[in-house]
Amino acid sequence: TGTWTTVWTDGLTSLDRYKGRCYHIEPVPGEETQFIAYVAYPLDLFEEGSVTNMFTSIVGNVFGFKALAALRLEDLRIPPAYTKTFQGPPHGIQVERDKLNKYGRPLLGCTIKPKLGLSAKNYGRAVYECLRGGLDFTKDDENVNSQPFMRWRDRFLFCAEAIYKSQAETGEIKGHYLNATAGTCEEMIKRAV
Repeated sequence: TGTWTTVWTDGLTSLDRYKGRCYHIEPVPGEETQFIAYVAYPLDLFEEGSVTNMFTSIVGNVFGFKALAALRLEDLRIPPAYTKTFQGPPHGIQVERDKLNKYGRPLLGCTIKPKLGLSAKNYGRAVYECLRGGLDFTKDDENVNSQPFMRWRDRFLFCAEAIYKSQAETGEIKGHYLNATAGTCEEMIKRAV
Protein backbone atom coordinates (compact mmCIF):
# COMPACT_ATOMS: atom_id res chain seq x y z
CA THR A 1 0.00 0.00 0.00
CA GLY A 2 1.40 3.39 -0.96
CA THR A 3 1.00 6.84 0.52
CA TRP A 4 -1.62 7.70 -2.09
CA THR A 5 -3.83 4.62 -1.49
CA THR A 6 -7.05 5.13 0.46
CA VAL A 7 -7.28 2.71 3.38
CA TRP A 8 -10.00 2.11 5.97
CA THR A 9 -7.96 3.77 8.74
CA ASP A 10 -8.19 7.11 6.89
CA GLY A 11 -11.65 7.39 8.44
CA LEU A 12 -10.15 7.26 11.93
CA THR A 13 -8.12 10.44 11.45
CA SER A 14 -8.75 14.15 11.08
CA LEU A 15 -7.27 13.75 7.60
CA ASP A 16 -8.86 16.87 6.14
CA ARG A 17 -7.26 18.96 8.87
CA TYR A 18 -3.77 17.73 7.97
CA LYS A 19 -3.90 17.81 4.18
CA GLY A 20 -1.70 20.13 2.20
CA ARG A 21 -3.76 22.70 0.34
CA CYS A 22 -3.05 23.96 -3.17
CA TYR A 23 -4.30 27.54 -2.92
CA HIS A 24 -3.14 28.92 -6.29
CA ILE A 25 -2.09 27.58 -9.70
CA GLU A 26 -0.66 29.65 -12.52
CA PRO A 27 0.79 28.66 -15.89
CA VAL A 28 4.53 28.91 -16.51
CA PRO A 29 4.91 31.70 -19.08
CA GLY A 30 5.53 30.24 -22.55
CA GLU A 31 4.87 26.64 -21.46
CA GLU A 32 1.58 24.92 -22.28
CA THR A 33 1.94 21.93 -19.95
CA GLN A 34 3.84 23.45 -17.02
CA PHE A 35 2.33 25.13 -14.00
CA ILE A 36 3.39 26.73 -10.74
CA ALA A 37 1.38 25.43 -7.79
CA TYR A 38 1.32 27.14 -4.42
CA VAL A 39 0.82 24.65 -1.60
CA ALA A 40 0.42 25.29 2.13
CA TYR A 41 0.76 22.69 4.87
CA PRO A 42 -0.57 22.93 8.44
CA LEU A 43 2.27 23.20 10.97
CA ASP A 44 0.78 20.39 13.05
CA LEU A 45 2.11 17.99 10.40
CA PHE A 46 5.68 18.64 11.50
CA GLU A 47 7.56 17.84 14.67
CA GLU A 48 8.88 20.99 16.30
CA GLY A 49 12.60 21.45 15.70
CA SER A 50 12.90 18.65 13.13
CA VAL A 51 14.20 19.92 9.80
CA THR A 52 14.38 16.29 8.64
CA ASN A 53 10.71 15.64 9.39
CA MET A 54 9.64 18.83 7.64
CA PHE A 55 11.63 18.18 4.45
CA THR A 56 10.70 14.50 4.34
CA SER A 57 7.04 15.45 4.59
CA ILE A 58 7.16 18.25 2.02
CA VAL A 59 9.65 16.86 -0.48
CA GLY A 60 10.17 13.15 0.14
CA ASN A 61 6.79 11.63 -0.62
CA VAL A 62 5.81 14.13 -3.31
CA PHE A 63 9.01 13.72 -5.34
CA GLY A 64 8.50 9.96 -5.28
CA PHE A 65 5.01 10.26 -6.79
CA LYS A 66 5.35 8.43 -10.13
CA ALA A 67 2.32 10.15 -11.68
CA LEU A 68 4.34 13.36 -11.91
CA ALA A 69 6.58 13.59 -14.97
CA ALA A 70 8.62 16.44 -13.48
CA LEU A 71 8.59 18.44 -10.29
CA ARG A 72 10.78 21.20 -8.91
CA LEU A 73 10.67 22.98 -5.57
CA GLU A 74 11.04 26.69 -6.35
CA ASP A 75 10.49 28.31 -2.98
CA LEU A 76 9.87 27.32 0.62
CA ARG A 77 8.58 29.74 3.22
CA ILE A 78 8.65 28.70 6.84
CA PRO A 79 6.75 30.68 9.48
CA PRO A 80 9.14 32.41 11.94
CA ALA A 81 7.38 30.75 14.89
CA TYR A 82 8.32 27.33 13.50
CA THR A 83 11.91 28.27 12.62
CA LYS A 84 12.42 29.35 16.23
CA THR A 85 11.93 25.71 17.27
CA PHE A 86 15.08 24.66 15.35
CA GLN A 87 18.14 24.45 17.56
CA GLY A 88 20.42 24.54 14.55
CA PRO A 89 23.71 22.72 14.16
CA PRO A 90 26.02 22.52 17.18
CA HIS A 91 28.31 24.99 15.41
CA GLY A 92 28.23 26.96 12.20
CA ILE A 93 30.35 27.82 9.21
CA GLN A 94 32.76 29.91 11.28
CA VAL A 95 33.90 26.83 13.20
CA GLU A 96 34.47 24.97 9.92
CA ARG A 97 36.46 27.92 8.57
CA ASP A 98 38.54 27.97 11.74
CA LYS A 99 39.23 24.22 11.52
CA LEU A 100 40.28 24.50 7.85
CA ASN A 101 41.95 27.93 8.27
CA LYS A 102 40.08 29.20 5.21
CA TYR A 103 38.65 32.73 5.17
CA GLY A 104 37.47 35.29 2.65
CA ARG A 105 36.34 32.80 0.02
CA PRO A 106 33.91 29.93 -0.41
CA LEU A 107 34.92 26.55 0.99
CA LEU A 108 35.38 24.09 -1.87
CA GLY A 109 34.37 20.47 -1.45
CA CYS A 110 32.76 17.49 -3.10
CA THR A 111 31.08 14.17 -2.44
CA ILE A 112 33.19 11.20 -3.53
CA LYS A 113 31.69 9.32 -6.48
CA PRO A 114 30.80 6.69 -7.35
CA LYS A 115 29.14 6.52 -3.99
CA LEU A 116 29.03 2.73 -3.92
CA GLY A 117 31.44 0.01 -5.03
CA LEU A 118 34.87 1.52 -4.43
CA SER A 119 37.28 -0.33 -2.15
CA ALA A 120 38.44 1.64 0.89
CA LYS A 121 41.88 2.02 -0.71
CA ASN A 122 40.46 3.44 -3.95
CA TYR A 123 38.07 5.64 -1.99
CA GLY A 124 41.03 7.06 -0.06
CA ARG A 125 42.85 7.59 -3.35
CA ALA A 126 39.90 9.61 -4.68
CA VAL A 127 39.88 11.69 -1.48
CA TYR A 128 43.61 12.34 -1.85
CA GLU A 129 43.32 13.37 -5.53
CA CYS A 130 40.49 15.79 -4.74
CA LEU A 131 42.28 17.37 -1.78
CA ARG A 132 45.64 17.56 -3.53
CA GLY A 133 43.86 19.06 -6.54
CA GLY A 134 42.65 22.06 -4.57
CA LEU A 135 39.51 21.14 -2.69
CA ASP A 136 39.28 22.03 0.99
CA PHE A 137 37.25 18.98 1.96
CA THR A 138 35.54 15.87 0.67
CA LYS A 139 32.59 14.00 2.14
CA ASP A 140 30.88 10.64 2.17
CA ASP A 141 27.60 10.23 0.34
CA GLU A 142 24.72 9.39 2.68
CA ASN A 143 24.62 5.83 1.31
CA VAL A 144 28.24 5.14 2.25
CA ASN A 145 28.26 3.37 5.61
CA SER A 146 30.09 0.12 6.34
CA GLN A 147 29.28 -2.23 3.49
CA PRO A 148 31.20 -5.47 2.81
CA PHE A 149 33.13 -3.87 -0.08
CA MET A 150 34.26 -0.94 2.11
CA ARG A 151 34.14 -1.20 5.88
CA TRP A 152 33.91 2.01 7.89
CA ARG A 153 37.18 1.52 9.78
CA ASP A 154 39.12 0.85 6.56
CA ARG A 155 37.61 3.94 4.91
CA PHE A 156 38.49 6.00 7.98
CA LEU A 157 42.14 4.91 7.83
CA PHE A 158 42.54 5.49 4.08
CA CYS A 159 40.81 8.89 4.31
CA ALA A 160 43.06 9.90 7.22
CA GLU A 161 46.11 8.90 5.18
CA ALA A 162 44.78 10.93 2.22
CA ILE A 163 44.27 13.99 4.41
CA TYR A 164 47.75 13.83 5.96
CA LYS A 165 49.43 13.25 2.59
CA SER A 166 47.54 16.07 0.83
CA GLN A 167 48.24 18.46 3.71
CA ALA A 168 51.96 17.67 3.56
CA GLU A 169 52.04 18.30 -0.19
CA THR A 170 49.89 21.46 -0.29
CA GLY A 171 50.76 23.06 3.04
CA GLU A 172 47.03 23.57 3.64
CA ILE A 173 44.63 22.10 6.18
CA LYS A 174 42.28 19.60 4.52
CA GLY A 175 39.28 17.62 5.72
CA HIS A 176 36.90 14.77 5.02
CA TYR A 177 33.41 14.37 6.49
CA LEU A 178 32.80 10.70 7.26
CA ASN A 179 29.27 9.33 7.47
CA ALA A 180 29.08 7.92 11.00
CA THR A 181 25.58 6.43 10.80
CA ALA A 182 25.39 2.79 11.83
CA GLY A 183 23.03 0.00 12.81
CA THR A 184 23.12 0.92 16.51
CA CYS A 185 23.47 4.13 18.49
CA GLU A 186 26.48 2.66 20.27
CA GLU A 187 28.29 2.07 16.97
CA MET A 188 27.45 5.59 15.76
CA ILE A 189 28.91 7.08 18.93
CA LYS A 190 32.02 4.91 18.55
CA ARG A 191 32.49 6.14 14.97
CA ALA A 192 31.84 9.77 15.85
CA VAL A 193 34.27 9.83 18.76
